[in-house]
Amino acid sequence: MRDLSTIIKAYDVRGVVPDDFDAEIARAVGGAFARVAKAPSIVIAHDMRPSSPELSQAFADGVMAQGVDVVFAGLGSTDMLYFASGHLDMPGAMFTASHNPAKYNGIKMCYAGAAPVGQDSGLAEIRTMAEQGVPSYDGARGNSSERDVLAEYAAYLNKLVPLGGSRPLKVVVDAGNGMGGYTVPVVLKGLPFDVDEMYFELDGNFPNHEANPLDPKNLVDLQARVVEVGADIGLAFDGDADRVFVIDENGDAVTPSAVTALVAVRELAKAPGASIIHNLITSKAVPEIIREHGGRPIRSRVGHSFIKGEMAATGAVFGGEHSAHYYFKDFWKADTGMLAAMHVLAALGEQDQPLSALTAEYSRYVASGEINSTVENAQQKMKDIETVYADKQLDHLDGLTVDAGEWWFNVRASNTEPLLRLNVEGPDRATMEKVRDEVLALIRGTNA
Repeated sequence: MRDLSTIIKAYDVRGVVPDDFDAEIARAVGGAFARVAKAPSIVIAHDMRPSSPELSQAFADGVMAQGVDVVFAGLGSTDMLYFASGHLDMPGAMFTASHNPAKYNGIKMCYAGAAPVGQDSGLAEIRTMAEQGVPSYDGARGNSSERDVLAEYAAYLNKLVPLGGSRPLKVVVDAGNGMGGYTVPVVLKGLPFDVDEMYFELDGNFPNHEANPLDPKNLVDLQARVVEVGADIGLAFDGDADRVFVIDENGDAVTPSAVTALVAVRELAKAPGASIIHNLITSKAVPEIIREHGGRPIRSRVGHSFIKGEMAATGAVFGGEHSAHYYFKDFWKADTGMLAAMHVLAALGEQDQPLSALTAEYSRYVASGEINSTVENAQQKMKDIETVYADKQLDHLDGLTVDAGEWWFNVRASNTEPLLRLNVEGPDRATMEKVRDEVLALIRGTNA
């Protein structure tokens, strides 16, 4: 078996099909996962990419060759697969490359109860076994069955966030030709929403725009449509619909930090005094608002394995990231864009203000967004920056965070590319831009 280090990453499998990732590799990974998971059954779902059915079937063949049964859930979003894993109490595998271009595919695996599989929790072992050859199994081959969990998934979400009492809302949803086009109609069926569907046709070639709403250019169509039809809110899902971005009635993006704060307040109303996780590059408004509502904010490193780890360790009821991943204790600590969207819809529908007014109280500061710079030696650059700002409050939880009170910034090195990632926040745009330009000049060696 070939070297799989380029496609088996820290948290999942991802690569170009068939150059880097093909049915042979999927079969080997399936067999390895079956041995590592040590469970009698594994549930499998897949997205709408053209290569997903073949790859998921090959993976299933590898699983069944190890004497383990397979439950095919068919088409689904990643959070639907997490639901299946939690609801059925069995390990799961989702075939998707999320927001990556059409030529990619991948596998997100989890243990029973949607517990994460990462480099330090089985993925390294799976990679080694798949590379060296999965041991054969002498017993009977596993069986396969099918189970449509979409209706059960929708019912569970509607139980967590009942929306029947909402005022009527005009909602534009951009599914980006991804799995939101499959799940949204079922989840929102029968609710008091007039849903304007954009790009709901399942098409893994993404003919309209990339299914990556983190990139502002992929929100342009939705923003224009919200204004054009006079909608109350716009929702944009990524390819596997585990992330959601929110647009207000003016066509402006609501920051994921504001969404995190809004959902945190709602969760704290149900669980007073509870812990809420936020990663270190969310707005400082997030921990402020959590404290103001009696909660306990817990700061985490960036990345779902860290968020989920903190949730397990602290019993936190909710966690949010700047990348629009939202994690819920009552959803097996897994991330779900749909549930976060439902919380925003509920908050909007329970009162009469427009979304821009509702979210204004959660948007207290001005942020730069993440700015990437190519550098030769990221660690040395961070040391240079630390020297310049030595008189400020510093911490190294994840990269370098410099806090001057009224403003702060964080620089982090990419794990996979020669990049430094910069995030800056200030009390106003002028302050933020001044700090941003000063730090970028240090990073890039310019006088910007």
